Amino acid sequence: MFAVFRDLIRYNIEFAIGVVLVGVVTVFASASFFSPVDPSLIYLTIPDQPPSWQYWFGTNSRGQDMFWQLSAAFKNSLTFGITVAVLSRIISISVGLTAGYVGGWVDRALMFINDIFVSMPIFPILVLFYFVLRSHMDSMTLALIMACFGWPFDARLIRSVALGLKHREFTRHAVFAGMSTPKVLLEEHLPYVMPIVFATFMNNMLWSIGLEVTLAVLGFTNINQPTIGTVLYWANSHSAMVVGVWWWIVIPVILIVITFLGLFLLAVSMNEYIDPRSRLRRMGA
Repeated sequence: MFAVFRDLIRYNIEFAIGVVLVGVVTVFASASFFSPVDPSLIYLTIPDQPPSWQYWFGTNSRGQDMFWQLSAAFKNSLTFGITVAVLSRIISISVGLTAGYVGGWVDRALMFINDIFVSMPIFPILVLFYFVLRSHMDSMTLALIMACFGWPFDARLIRSVALGLKHREFTRHAVFAGMSTPKVLLEEHLPYVMPIVFATFMNNMLWSIGLEVTLAVLGFTNINQPTIGTVLYWANSHSAMVVGVWWWIVIPVILIVITFLGLFLLAVSMNEYIDPRSRLRRMGA
């Protein structure tokens, strides 16, 4: 794994830029652990103060220091994205490897369920969940719900790789050696699909954070918990751009662009690394 990371840093400038951008956002989000104030409290500072040496990102109309508010918001949003990506990767790996290796009616049943989830309109379903679970719709609940919808496309991709691995010599040797199906999938097939898993992990984080921002801006999440989307929700509710509190929107949007651009570059780089021809071309072979 270290060798892969070293090669990507050395030969892929997009990956290096993505690591730097995501690293900057991660360090900024980690600063929330040292916050001197509770980011959920309001009217702790003078409202509507522009960026200065005292308030680096200014203050908003709710009397909150935007630096610590955004730090907590990005920590919660990144944690949300990672949670959704990890849970959906577990489902997609389990379904994809099992369907590709076992085949037969198991494959048909799993792919039938997969196609059902692919055809579902996710956004209206999430809005419906909000109205049903309004008093219990916290970030963890939303992450669990979104993880149940974020796996089908990647499961089909992993299945296509598993179909090829099923007939390889090392798989036959493992079966003749008496290895059980779960052991074959975990020890023999899983390493071959890990590059795909890492690439889709970044894409899934982009998807989940973007959808959370959309829901939060529209007020379909817990608006009292600081996230990227709820920061923009309160800015819109207080007409920040109209009253001249531009930093309440501009600074979060810049940080969102940096985050999304970093994750996108990491995903593109990993997708390119999966293709041997692209990887060798990068290395000058």
